[in-house]
Amino acid sequence: MDRLSAMDAGFYFVEDENVPMHVGSVLIFDGPAPSYGDVIRLFVSKLPDVPRYRQRVRTLPLHLGRPVWVDDEHFQILYHVRHTAVPAPGGADQVRNLAGRLFAQRLDLTKPLWEVWLVEGLADGRWAIISKVHHCLIDGIAGTDLLQILLDWRKDPEPPGTEESVDLDPWLPEPAPSTMDLIADSLRDAVAAPIKHLAAVPALAREMRSGSELTDIVRALARSLPGTAHRLLETSAGSLNGSIGPHRRWVWAGAEIAEIKRIRKEFGGTVNDVILTAITRGFRDLLAGRGELTSDQVVRSLVPVSVRAPRERKTLNNRLSAILVNLPVGEDDPAARLRSIREQMDDLKRSRQAAGADVLTNLGNFAAPTLLALGSRTALRFPQRFLQTLTTNVPGPRVPLYMLGRPLRELYPYVPIASTMRIGVGVFSYLDHVTFGITADFDAVPDAQSLADGIRAGIDELLTAAGDSP
Repeated sequence: MDRLSAMDAGFYFVEDENVPMHVGSVLIFDGPAPSYGDVIRLFVSKLPDVPRYRQRVRTLPLHLGRPVWVDDEHFQILYHVRHTAVPAPGGADQVRNLAGRLFAQRLDLTKPLWEVWLVEGLADGRWAIISKVHHCLIDGIAGTDLLQILLDWRKDPEPPGTEESVDLDPWLPEPAPSTMDLIADSLRDAVAAPIKHLAAVPALAREMRSGSELTDIVRALARSLPGTAHRLLETSAGSLNGSIGPHRRWVWAGAEIAEIKRIRKEFGGTVNDVILTAITRGFRDLLAGRGELTSDQVVRSLVPVSVRAPRERKTLNNRLSAILVNLPVGEDDPAARLRSIREQMDDLKRSRQAAGADVLTNLGNFAAPTLLALGSRTALRFPQRFLQTLTTNVPGPRVPLYMLGRPLRELYPYVPIASTMRIGVGVFSYLDHVTFGITADFDAVPDAQSLADGIRAGIDELLTAAGDSP
């Protein structure tokens, strides 16, 4: 049976009424909008390439085993592909408000864990797709792979089918396993899984660049402990932590990749360093607007890092590690903010922190499923002040994508928030653009737009410092 990994199961278990754990996006296309029937037929034609879209998660009594993927015997495409509109001509605010409401609604955990909404009525004849997929199914890179499966590389692809194809889909679900079958299989898995993972250790060792690489990782991590401890002790912005409710604000910002490369050329570092520096300005403006900004303040961010091997591309699961970065919001000088982030990122690369975190994460595959469920829920429900936000940067395709012959013009990401982190920032690049999707608790962050405006201001001030006009 196809079981969820420890990380995938963790994302599934932490969901509750205030923490919907799906990722999402708003895709904006040039018009005219296709018919709802055409979109339905398109998704039916793509389903054979995405088996997970017709499967649901089944858990075991008392979590005696990790959850498994089973075919949904009552799968109905009309439930998952929906149709709505904003009052024409719908502007950015109308689209963002609609998306915020949809993103706040939990997916039905008894069905396949995805939804898409066809949205008509946008200004200039445009239309949109709002997409939701549970985090137990994909991470950012897997989401990009999924996007390229569901959309087309060509403007004139093969037609998705006829009117009758919706009802003539030849797929037949596999019979659902009984509870006793699942329990028996889980007992076998409880014995076989640790052996399987231990057996993979020699293969992992062979993949190391040298026999001493694992030792080097451990030593680098040990050397990095003082720096990590120092980052955890710096003064952080307390109002960014607290309880969260079921509603979400969702806003966006944007920049050109050419702007970011111009800044990188002048000041050094990576594209990600520049993006984090712009986000730092956003949080700086947010805190200044609240009257809470101090000169020694930081916003501590979790930054996910993909550890997906090339052979794992187009596999729908989670292959993530993470690092901890302090965003120096108290620093006045934008160039100094960029330098601080660059130094931290360089130090983290030297320390191999992401590789070490991946090793620790994989230890979850040895945990008893009951403890895994309990630990996942406890970890994200236990109040903590060490982390204020999450910032995740996913590189997207640099070639045009199409749906039913209409070109995709813009894509804005949505990331979930959980625990006591009231704000998350997703970053996505497509063609020559970078977009920032900001998720915030509705009640605790009424000023989310100032963060979005501050990110754009952060790009502009770095361009000015580099000698360019924004």
